[in-house]
Amino acid sequence: MNPRQPKLAVDCIIRVGDKVLLIHRRNEPVGWALPGGFVEYGETVENAVRREMREETGLELADLEQFRVYSDPERDPRGHTVSVVFTARGIGQPNAGDDADRFRLASVEELHPDELVFDHFRILQDFARGRGRAQAG
Repeated sequence: MNPRQPKLAVDCIIRVGDKVLLIHRRNEPVGWALPGGFVEYGETVENAVRREMREETGLELADLEQFRVYSDPERDPRGHTVSVVFTARGIGQPNAGDDADRFRLASVEELHPDELVFDHFRILQDFARGRGRAQAG
């Protein structure tokens, strides 16, 4: 008997100036998202996020920090996925690669809930609230 377990993923809020980088996914679920992907067996989450960001955006990461873990079983329509979310500053020229067909830079404040797939709107709202507290305090 094989027990069912959630899949482990990483996502990254990549800051480019005062905006964040979003990718448009060409695979289901199609739509705008934070760049990310699944952790491979034997890989640390830190190595996975660096690998996934190179594959999906062409960017290297500076100032990489773990932000939060998101584990709601309903967050991914493909099945129960736990994501370790990081923040980083993007280094280089972004480009769309891997399963992304294009990218865009957006301010968190201009985004709408129905624009993003998964729970990425919530993640970005949490990030914006955290940034506000840090700047105010």
